[in-house]
Amino acid sequence: MTETVRLWARVEYDGTDFFGFQLQAQERTVQGELERALQQVTGRETRVTGAGRTDSGVHARGQMIAFDGAWRHELADLQRALNAVLDVDVAIAKLGEAGAGFHPRFDARSRTYRYTLLVRPERSPLERRTAWHLPYPVDVETMARASRCLQGQHDFSAFGRPPQGDNAVRTVSRAEWATGSDQHLVTFDISANAFLYRMVRSLVGSLVQVGSGQLSPDEFEAILLAHDPGRVKQVAPAHGLCLVRVDYDEGVIQ
Repeated sequence: MTETVRLWARVEYDGTDFFGFQLQAQERTVQGELERALQQVTGRETRVTGAGRTDSGVHARGQMIAFDGAWRHELADLQRALNAVLDVDVAIAKLGEAGAGFHPRFDARSRTYRYTLLVRPERSPLERRTAWHLPYPVDVETMARASRCLQGQHDFSAFGRPPQGDNAVRTVSRAEWATGSDQHLVTFDISANAFLYRMVRSLVGSLVQVGSGQLSPDEFEAILLAHDPGRVKQVAPAHGLCLVRVDYDEGVIQ
């Protein structure tokens, strides 16, 4: 590959030591690290665009990026070269060619986030970067029942703000709680066409209040319908959140 082509990549990162995905002049970001690696490997300044602007401390297993690149060798060689110079907390999991107009954010059909809770009295050094430790029990079945009202198209302005404009309507296709095999790790998976800023963390914070008896499922739904962010009293910390995957229509990427 010698001519400039549009490329896509699936990126994984531990967000703990990043000030989010989006480039910032004075702070370490995922986008900044990726662009630094591309310049080091290819010798060219390259702009990277991402599917989601994850916040400080938020992780990703399936962040999608795109960039225009020129490379004389196989794409597998480019992937290996980038991973060789990237820091240990970010990696290119997969790399491929996309159509000339591909945009990882605007072309996305849906995104899936996972939030992880560690529910037990004792904290865990092994889970401290990736799960919100709750030293008290929560009723997962009640949280799951409350989450059912999220599915479908709603105005989610009570739980976040749009990254651009003022349209807070989003369509949620999945909102499910599950308990792991060890019974201590509890996960919330939510898929939607797009998300508001801090939407998942605000939802989880309120749903944990449901699970601990501070809110009823009906009161949680009333917050959703009120469209008033002032009624949200708890926002889950960033480190329990992970962007799991971004989906596209068939044929958009190869």
